[in-house]
Amino acid sequence: MNATTLLVRLIPEYGQFALILALLLALVQAGVPLAGAATSRPLWMAYARPMAAGQFAFVLVAFGCLTASFLFDDFSVAYVADNSNTRLPWYYKATAAWASHEGSMLLWSLILAGWGFAVSRLARGLPRVMLARVLGVMGLVGSGFLLFILLTSNPFERRLPAIPAEGADLNPLLQDVGLIVHPPLLYMGYVGFSVVFAFAIAALLEGRLDSAWTRWVRPWTHLAWAFLTLGIALGSWWAYYELGWGGWWFWDPVENASLLPWLAGTALIHSLAVTDKRGGFKSWTLLLAVATFSLSLLGTFLVRSGILGSVHAFATDPARGAFILALLGLTVGASLLLFALRAPRADFTGFDWLSRDALLLINNLLLVTMTVSVLLGTLYPLILEALGLGTVSVGAPYFNTVFVPLVALLCLFMGLGPLARWKRMPARELWRRLAGAGLLALALGAMLPLVYAGRWNLGVSLGLTLALWLMLSLARDLLGKLRRGATWRAGLSRLTPGYWGMWLAHLGLAVTIVGVTVVSNYSVERNVRLALGERVAVAGYGFTLEALDERHGANYVADRATLAVARDGRRLYTLHPEKRRYTARARPMTEVALRPGLLRDLYVALGEPLGRDAWSLRIQYKPMVRWLWLGALMMALGAALAVLDRRYRQDRHQRRHGVPAPGREDVRS
Repeated sequence: MNATTLLVRLIPEYGQFALILALLLALVQAGVPLAGAATSRPLWMAYARPMAAGQFAFVLVAFGCLTASFLFDDFSVAYVADNSNTRLPWYYKATAAWASHEGSMLLWSLILAGWGFAVSRLARGLPRVMLARVLGVMGLVGSGFLLFILLTSNPFERRLPAIPAEGADLNPLLQDVGLIVHPPLLYMGYVGFSVVFAFAIAALLEGRLDSAWTRWVRPWTHLAWAFLTLGIALGSWWAYYELGWGGWWFWDPVENASLLPWLAGTALIHSLAVTDKRGGFKSWTLLLAVATFSLSLLGTFLVRSGILGSVHAFATDPARGAFILALLGLTVGASLLLFALRAPRADFTGFDWLSRDALLLINNLLLVTMTVSVLLGTLYPLILEALGLGTVSVGAPYFNTVFVPLVALLCLFMGLGPLARWKRMPARELWRRLAGAGLLALALGAMLPLVYAGRWNLGVSLGLTLALWLMLSLARDLLGKLRRGATWRAGLSRLTPGYWGMWLAHLGLAVTIVGVTVVSNYSVERNVRLALGERVAVAGYGFTLEALDERHGANYVADRATLAVARDGRRLYTLHPEKRRYTARARPMTEVALRPGLLRDLYVALGEPLGRDAWSLRIQYKPMVRWLWLGALMMALGAALAVLDRRYRQDRHQRRHGVPAPGREDVRS
């Protein structure tokens, strides 16, 4: 063994040692600052920042070592041997570091440590005691996950003495750009809510439940929610083109696991607005902060416990599931006990039921009901099976029946929210503000299906009416605020980034509703048999199979079809769907051909050979499907824009004393 090979083989040992050091620093971060805050010892509290930085540095080193082991094809590491191959392209080797359970948990811990480091660097205006408690709680959570990795999910475990010459290869489903971007963004959202959880626990420990802590936690909440929104949207987009079915949401239990904290986080964002602006909903906001991160942990348990059968699930080891379940139980149990002992009495009084306060409360209740309905539909089959009461399947019919009406109600009240005042508003004034937008939304919603498809459709009309109601109420609110200034420019100068963030996020939801409504009702799908030279018409487009050939990739061989797409006798595009066979795993994969567009997608998946140069193909016409992900992008950008609000960037003295920063009129939702 030469010196280079020896150095490569030592890299996993460095990673293992870095993980152990990170765990030790996390334990110090968890214990010493919290003890210092409890006993008023400034020196002990000062440990929080360097320990957070040290934990992040050593987890980063460990993750770098794992990535290097993949890039150097070190198949003495079992995780590398199971998820890589010498012929795998280098960019998939690098991202295979988080392609399976052990590496994805290391990525989770890296992101968790990164959030803690960000808090230690960017929250310098926090009071010393509050910062010590926040970082201490994050140290506790980090310790639990690092211990979980070292005891049950070590990515550096060796496969000795027999070292395979070739790895088993990365799952073909994961050999896609989606693997590069989807898991990190999703984890940034999941784990980002740990910051919100830490702030809530710190506020309960300190007994500081005024509006100051909500101003400290709001930017972190918006940022975590933005990442989670992007992660869910990218997962939907990835499944849409990678699985070959053409669907964008399957109500898969693992998909639901990411939706649950998103719904709770959405409720939390709106509840924080009331606590910050009006000083109400304090207990409710704290409970939502705890629940949101608890649902993130629940999603981790569902994905990694082996109790779910899903294309998205990671692990099947019950021991790992038991560890995460214990961690979940400790986290939720301890936080709820602290909440019961320290939280103030619930405050849902002091406002009129036609006020913005009341509408945001209804918004929260609807979002929580949606969360509970999805949670029940996801866990009910598992509970029945665990109790030996049989096996049932809860699928799309249940979720659509329960979820869609709740979304409709939510949109109705969301449209009212921007037009209502805080605390109290006369019914006549609210009616005057919303009547025009409501009537116009009803008229346009009734007409647009006739214009678009030539026939009326009740479901489409209702969906478009709700989307238009949101859009028009936002436009009405914006125009009303612009008129308050002496000039339009003066009116614009009074609007804060927080307001623009709310405006863009709500508009994004309306855009997503348009996409869901149109693609669900006007999609066209045909399964056809085509031989060379034959043509088929789908949704006004002609598809002609012009050629069949074989293409060789880095680690696969593909049968490729060439299809000419024409309309009105004019050739428009050439599409190349493929059926790939990955050499290491001998597993066939469908690589769809897409012609994307803002108004429609053309989607072709190559099926099986039928003899005599004929193949089966699935051809789909997907109108406005891109609006689904465009709306999600707008929602995420809106949340990120709200982080820039100057109220969240007060100087150290203002933050320490909870004094709002002077500035423009606060017209945020």
